[in-house]
Amino acid sequence: MEVYSGRPENCEGRLDREVRTYDYLDKLGISFMRADHSPAETMEDCAAIDQVLGVIMCKNLFLCNRQKTNFYLLLMPGDKKFKTKELSAQINAARLSFASPEDMLTYLDIEPGAVSVMGLMNDKEHAIKLLVDEDLKDAELFGCHPCVNTSSMKMKTADIFETFLPAVGYEPQFVHLVGEE
Repeated sequence: MEVYSGRPENCEGRLDREVRTYDYLDKLGISFMRADHSPAETMEDCAAIDQVLGVIMCKNLFLCNRQKTNFYLLLMPGDKKFKTKELSAQINAARLSFASPEDMLTYLDIEPGAVSVMGLMNDKEHAIKLLVDEDLKDAELFGCHPCVNTSSMKMKTADIFETFLPAVGYEPQFVHLVGEE
């Protein structure tokens, strides 16, 4: 796995959603490092990518309530455990579960395994509520997928919170997740 600065020189054969991510980051002037790899389907796969990029990949969970009337994108450190009960109490939402692959495509134009904060650029209706574990806001670097799970990026966390999120019209709700057994 090699690390590259910025977008691929040639985007031929790459999915449109990935290329749109690079286009958007370039438009915003956000620099990033990138590594291409086989599909990252587990947090263990992400751990190997973490080592190459020198960042802990952000865990991105796309959640919904039972009625599918509220959808949430939760960003948290990749090495922290997720406890539904812990989050539900903080956002006053009972019976949270993982949203369907169809909902991922509809709202974020992302498929399972590639959920990323970058997908918010595709949510023109702002149907998703963005939840961010408070531990992420103080990290220097932020790791995520460019809307596909065959490439990963790292960039400055400040670029996510100060440039990207305002550009897509999102303000995060910070949550405190302990994530311990």
